[in-house]
Amino acid sequence: MYYYIKGIFIQKYENFIVVEAGGIGYRIYTPASVLDNLPPQGKEVRLFTHFHVREDTQDLYGFLTEEEKNLFLQLLSVSGVGPKVALAILSVNTTASFAMAVITNDVKTITKAPGVGPKVAQRIILELRDKMKTVDAAPDQETAQVLLQNENERSEAVSALIVLGYPASEAKKTVASLPQDLGTEDLIREALKKLMK
Repeated sequence: MYYYIKGIFIQKYENFIVVEAGGIGYRIYTPASVLDNLPPQGKEVRLFTHFHVREDTQDLYGFLTEEEKNLFLQLLSVSGVGPKVALAILSVNTTASFAMAVITNDVKTITKAPGVGPKVAQRIILELRDKMKTVDAAPDQETAQVLLQNENERSEAVSALIVLGYPASEAKKTVASLPQDLGTEDLIREALKKLMK
């Protein structure tokens, strides 16, 4: 419904902020990463938003980057993961570190989030890795080979970008354009910078 909201940052609370836009004060739930990187009160802020509707509630969630928002939506697509759990995961992980945790089957990193036990973490890894394999219905042969290998740092970086919702062909092309001497996490970070432009 709302792609982003740009307005004046009014107040910060424990897990949400108030942004005034067009004379309306919006309560926007955010992860800790947003709460820690807000402009001073009274200054303008832009948040990429997701309007979450259930039978009993209608809540607005906001993120400083599209990557964070996309990861939040990916997490909501996992059975048994609601907005609170998704926010908790985003509060203790960057998009790059979360994607690395999924592709390396790192349950411990995901369970750092409050309220996320090993079973939930394993389900997240399983379901997102399954999606990673089917993001491109018909990837070219070279891309498919990179995804299946998953042996070196570049193929891991490509897989991580796919976990974050990027098409396999775009992920592969972006990673291929980066310097050869970068490690996996640096590759993911630099690729995200390029993809955000």
